[in-house]
Amino acid sequence: MTRRTPPRPVDVEDLFPEVAPLRRETVRLHPRVGAPTFRESSVGGPLLWPADEDWPVCSEHDGEPMVPVVQLYRDGVPDVVPFPDGCDLLQVLWCPRKHGGSRWALPEVRWRRAGEVRAVRETPPAPAEPWANYVPRPCVVHPERVTEYPYWDLDDELWDELEFRFLDLDQETGWDYQSHLSTAPGTKWGGYPGWCQEPAWPDCVGCGGRMEHLLTVASTEADALSRRAWTPVEDRSASPEGPGLVLGDLGGVYVFECRTCPGRPFAHRHDCP
Repeated sequence: MTRRTPPRPVDVEDLFPEVAPLRRETVRLHPRVGAPTFRESSVGGPLLWPADEDWPVCSEHDGEPMVPVVQLYRDGVPDVVPFPDGCDLLQVLWCPRKHGGSRWALPEVRWRRAGEVRAVRETPPAPAEPWANYVPRPCVVHPERVTEYPYWDLDDELWDELEFRFLDLDQETGWDYQSHLSTAPGTKWGGYPGWCQEPAWPDCVGCGGRMEHLLTVASTEADALSRRAWTPVEDRSASPEGPGLVLGDLGGVYVFECRTCPGRPFAHRHDCP
């Protein structure tokens, strides 16, 4: 089923032309519980993993296998993020345990050419006692391209210029810039990270440049405040089942990459409300 985000309730760029140059395109994945195969894009579904390639394991937890988190085929998602030359498949896994004294998953990113995979490795079972709700339920995805604008990523000068106009709009119409008009919530591909707190963009250890946002994996499709504006039209009369993640205190994991250095090195951040 197609998922369609309602149009923004007001014209953001008309009201706040200062944010127009900062618009970005993101793809809301809208994961819903289902039975995806390794030939499909998915959240928490089986991966097209070569039988002759070792499955990623966690070095901190006795080599336990990582679990599938996101798989995206290039022909199945809008092209808001460029795939590396010759690749048409993104796979993200993580170890669903706490690491380094924190309670956060540790991601792994792989790009590959789907056509080169002949025999497929069966997905290993998840660890017997993962951190609560860090193993996503298998979900099909319903990619939808939407436009978004920064909130947490507004610089201080622009924030000072716009803050009271944001407040005026909220008081006059009930529409809040942060929750209803700016950055799309939920699990998404490209665009702005779905920060719950102050941004923490990583720099590439190779070239020193700021990395690009690749993927947000969120606990929920939308929180109580943003749900009013961002719930897809098709879900207004129901409560769809998603991957069932609870990351921290309903936060998110953000995956970044350097598109300049060879191999597209990646990093991740996390936060929660």
